[in-house]
Amino acid sequence: MNEKKIQDGFEGEKYISIPASAWKSVIKGNRVMNQLYVTYIGYFPKAAYHYRERPEGCTDNILIYCTRGKGWFIINDKRLDVGPNEFIIVPATKVAMSYGADINDPWTIYWVHFSGKDIDTFNKEFNINLYDGAQQILLNEKGIQIWESMYQNLELGYSKENLTNTNLCMYHLLATFLYPEKHSSVKVQDEKNMIKETVAYMKSNLSERLTVEDLASKNNLSTSHFSKMFKKSTGMSPMDYLIHLKLQRACVLLYNSETKIKEIATSLGYDDPFHFSRLFKKSMRISPNQYRTNRRKKLG
Repeated sequence: MNEKKIQDGFEGEKYISIPASAWKSVIKGNRVMNQLYVTYIGYFPKAAYHYRERPEGCTDNILIYCTRGKGWFIINDKRLDVGPNEFIIVPATKVAMSYGADINDPWTIYWVHFSGKDIDTFNKEFNINLYDGAQQILLNEKGIQIWESMYQNLELGYSKENLTNTNLCMYHLLATFLYPEKHSSVKVQDEKNMIKETVAYMKSNLSERLTVEDLASKNNLSTSHFSKMFKKSTGMSPMDYLIHLKLQRACVLLYNSETKIKEIATSLGYDDPFHFSRLFKKSMRISPNQYRTNRRKKLG
């Protein structure tokens, strides 16, 4: 059975192919605009079965920024994987290539095709090479904002002003990927520091009965906003993460001491040892007593 393959047409996609006559008209005789110009731009969310084959390569540079899921490039039989929060710039080439989404975890991508009068020199100057592969990057909020403004601008039509503005924005977009540290969002860094400090606070107060309201209030945020930020960063809700830390500590105490389970529960903020035991078994698939017994067997 042949595997399904789709070039475009994904639910929620954004895709614009700038007519060649339009971009050629803008760069004709313009020594500034012909240095770098956009030819295609798109956004493919959760692009299941995405696949594109280019047996004669591509005359444009291809920038792909993967925000979720996974994908791949195969260039001249060499495979280059692309994962979440990674980007790849494939330079213009005549070498055969294909690329697409991972079958089990399809990528969500922002992408742009761009070219220039002397794109080979451009790539050489910025050290963009055919087999560089994907590079990691922090969430590029600035880049996404620029991409959105470029797309919205092109939706208004292909006038000289719109295309010129889009092409100038392309320099800024590239800068956010080539020099990410110069464009990192202070807000993103502040959020990362906040999550780091919150986790440290949790670890220092495992004996307390902290609530999500306590943690949100400590950071001067609403409960819903704090919870959303925390889960985005850690993959877990604040309370699930706190329980994870408490059970982690319980394992250490069960393994390294003879402290009674009731006392361990109390030291972790659980007045009811039976509730603590249920939480432990649900997470560890084994009761605290069994965990300790297994530890003794291993020691023996």
